[in-house]
Amino acid sequence: MNAAPGQRGELLASLPEDQWFERKSAKVQAKDLADCLIGLANADGGIVIVGLRAGRVEGTDRWPELRNAQLQASSDYCEPPVRARSRLVECVNERAQPDHLLVIEVEPTDEVHANKRDEMFLRVGDENRRLSFAQRQELIFDKRQASYEARLCRDLTLESLDVELAESYRSAVGAPDLHRLLVARGLAVDDRLTIAGALLFAQYPQLELPEAYVRVLRYRGRERGAGVRQQLIGDERFEGPIPRQLFAAQARVSELQPFRRALRRGAAKFGPIALIPEDAWLEGLVNAVVHRSYSIAGDHVRVEVFDDRIEIWSPGRFLGLVDLSDPAHVTRFARNPRIARVCADLSFGQELGEGIRRMFEEMRAAGLSDPIYRQASSGAQLSLLTDPVDRALDASLSARGRSIMALLREQSRLSTGEIAEALQISRPTAQRELRALLDAGGVAWVGKSARDPRAYWRLR
Repeated sequence: MNAAPGQRGELLASLPEDQWFERKSAKVQAKDLADCLIGLANADGGIVIVGLRAGRVEGTDRWPELRNAQLQASSDYCEPPVRARSRLVECVNERAQPDHLLVIEVEPTDEVHANKRDEMFLRVGDENRRLSFAQRQELIFDKRQASYEARLCRDLTLESLDVELAESYRSAVGAPDLHRLLVARGLAVDDRLTIAGALLFAQYPQLELPEAYVRVLRYRGRERGAGVRQQLIGDERFEGPIPRQLFAAQARVSELQPFRRALRRGAAKFGPIALIPEDAWLEGLVNAVVHRSYSIAGDHVRVEVFDDRIEIWSPGRFLGLVDLSDPAHVTRFARNPRIARVCADLSFGQELGEGIRRMFEEMRAAGLSDPIYRQASSGAQLSLLTDPVDRALDASLSARGRSIMALLREQSRLSTGEIAEALQISRPTAQRELRALLDAGGVAWVGKSARDPRAYWRLR
């Protein structure tokens, strides 16, 4: 908003819409504007600018009655009212006349909002999606877990800031005043940091949040081993604020990731080639750190590197992910919207839904099997395997069938019960999927009889 009025409207009209930014015509009805505000409030908050349409600067001064109704939309058409701040910003409209844009800043909250027709919306990428009944119930449950980052720290204040890091963020978003920026983004209240503010910009947030770190482990071979047969050959812990954790952990995983020797493109000699695309495992690492549950004590983010795969563990179950058989089509909802927004401003990763789809695209482009997501009661694990996949066979399979194939690539052999438990499906469903895979020639059954307790499935 620091541009001159004559340039301000054109600049805002040219910006791409995203998870946190939406444009509306000056003629938008207040009840329709309310649906947009509800979607933002139910997700991560954001900004709506009224008076921009199809790349043109309409302004709002010609429609004062509409503008008055738009100013009241957050309270008149939202249940409960959406917390939003509105202001008029000077601009020059398409007729070269002085005018004003209506800027509405929506705060993320731990409440769930609906309109007067009892319809609920969620901002997903650059669109507003109406939720089904099941998605509404899940959002209500998730919101109750998602308010932790907004709490005030007991002891960490603005004096605890990593000033160099915080100033680099201020510069990146073009804000004139650091303290006002931290308060506006929900990272500080007066001189005290919130949990999100401390995790992002305190010099040492582990003084109050001791489990907020990333641990990178390297194993020899394909198994962890135990006792005297343990295969661990490297174990490092990365602390400090989240941006510094991510930089350091990225550099270490890049050194430890599985390689093969091959003739390097553009070079006349052999050298190490990474087996897993960096964009895939880096997106997984960023998602694990940004979207983990920081309220869970006694656990941390782990990146475990083997000769044939990378596994990333994040404390806290998925939010908004209903069907683990098809995680590439996740309905986005951030557990930590303040942390997610800052990391997006600093160009760490993609939005959660887009980032997961990008991981799938990168793995498929490399000819590798799809990422595997699994949930336990205390967290979620991502596995990225180095095994190539038969794309013709893969395209003929159901989403669950692909998940079973990926499990068997990772584990070599599994019983029907183990597959059902890993995918959180019933045993009859697992049997039906396995019979289809058997008929397609993807798996083989190994056992002495139909009742053999030691029988198992393996890849063919």
